[in-house]
Amino acid sequence: MQTLSQCVIPVIKTPADYQAFRISPNDSNRLAIVFDPSHSQVSLTFCVEIFDEGGKTPPNRHQLAVEMFFILKGEGIAICDGKAAPIRAGDSLLVPPTGVHEIHNTGPGRLYALCIMVPNEDFAELIRAGTPAQLDEDDLQVLSGCWRTALSAA
Repeated sequence: MQTLSQCVIPVIKTPADYQAFRISPNDSNRLAIVFDPSHSQVSLTFCVEIFDEGGKTPPNRHQLAVEMFFILKGEGIAICDGKAAPIRAGDSLLVPPTGVHEIHNTGPGRLYALCIMVPNEDFAELIRAGTPAQLDEDDLQVLSGCWRTALSAA
């Protein structure tokens, strides 16, 4: 007879449960944490990054982590190690460890991107140490639409 040493209970959240932060008070982007190591025993961070019109991330890199982005809405430019590429809804981006990268919102309105970092490499802790921010009605509408679409596809 096989015994299970660990039972995994799924965690389900909706956009109303997400906590949003700006890493620095004057940042033009917010990160809404969906899952991070505090929700599971997995070293990953999954968030939605919301870029205000004209917003961008500062150039940054990670020693060990792979960072993945999936653009939900909007358009911009992704830059990695000096190479720039346009991005828009439906596009995805994979940034290898040590790749210096940034994302700029170049379109009208906000840019929304799913962001996954594996392993966490203290990313969730950096986000949570930032300034709390709110998700407004526009954010919740975009995220709720994506959530419903993802659930109906499952």
